[in-house]
Amino acid sequence: MRIAIPKETHTGENRIPLTPSDTKKLVRAGAEVVVEAGMGAASGFVDHEYIEAGATLSSNRDELLGSADIVLRLRKPELEDIHKIKKGAIHISYLDPFNEHELVRAFKEAGITAISMEMIPRTTRSQKMDALSSQANLAGYVMVIQAAAHLPRIFPMMMTPAGTLKPANVFVIGAGVAGLQAIATAKRLGAKVTAFDTRPVVAEQVQSLGGKFLEIDLGETGETADGYAKELTPEQVEKQRQAQKEVIAKSDVLITTAQVFGRKPPVLVTKDMVDGMAPGSVIVDMAAETGGNVEGSVPNETVHVGGVTIIGMGNLAGEVARDASQMYSSNLYSLVDDSWDEETKAFVIDFEHDILPGCIITHGGEITNETIKNVIEGEA
Repeated sequence: MRIAIPKETHTGENRIPLTPSDTKKLVRAGAEVVVEAGMGAASGFVDHEYIEAGATLSSNRDELLGSADIVLRLRKPELEDIHKIKKGAIHISYLDPFNEHELVRAFKEAGITAISMEMIPRTTRSQKMDALSSQANLAGYVMVIQAAAHLPRIFPMMMTPAGTLKPANVFVIGAGVAGLQAIATAKRLGAKVTAFDTRPVVAEQVQSLGGKFLEIDLGETGETADGYAKELTPEQVEKQRQAQKEVIAKSDVLITTAQVFGRKPPVLVTKDMVDGMAPGSVIVDMAAETGGNVEGSVPNETVHVGGVTIIGMGNLAGEVARDASQMYSSNLYSLVDDSWDEETKAFVIDFEHDILPGCIITHGGEITNETIKNVIEGEA
């Protein structure tokens, strides 16, 4: 089975789909791996490392895509790339299927099996394939480092002959994977950390990392079967805003991580709350690219509002591209390996599998994921 790894074409994307070490594992499993020349360069992996791992190089992107049985990528493909892939091939990458309806239809019409890394079910067995979590983990770290770089003071308490410097106050909204890593990183840097999440069940996790959990009674909340926070009602969002207003005003750094998969994130920090922060304070809005948790944040830009710095950087994990690539590559390899048949040396599509049906979006000229199918058909 021929596995093709094309270069990422998205502007500013330095992460890559597959490292040389995971390439070697696929070759050992019996796959023929073909890598587009220069594919790994953005993350510091050079061509000869892939050759040493047993892969071959290709400088002809069209031929690379057209001859592949499996295409492994990080970002969703351009529409023109889909038309270059042969019918019956398998394409695995991020796809954003809730929003990229044209892309899903193109996969369907081309007869390609499209597997979405975002749709990997959140189960214990699939943890090693969970790319969203692995990248969010790094994003949580990067957010704190970005905040520290922009804050005009240090994070830890420091006692000096010239006086004592108090620790910075950091407030993290959302204690999912990214939020918990942000809490841990801020604590390691010596900050005083408070956090809030709509799921009271995570309070113990926040406290285990040395953070203080902010208690807000929002009524009935909780999490979905996949472990995500349930979407709040408008009334609950407003109650959360008011309860957090005083904490935000006293914070040197505010980090927001509230995202709703497939939908626009809630605005949790309004302009008046930003205005209430002291000049020099820093906000990092993880959700800026998809709509933003903070009023005034701008996707992929750092702006200043009344003396407050608001960082709306997208692709946070891409700031540490080598480690992000290593983690994504491991996720991708684990997914392929889990459905790899040792006898036929092939990736087997099995709809009785406990993981695959949830992340296969199209197969055999049909949209097979019922959730995505209903969304797209409802649009029509």
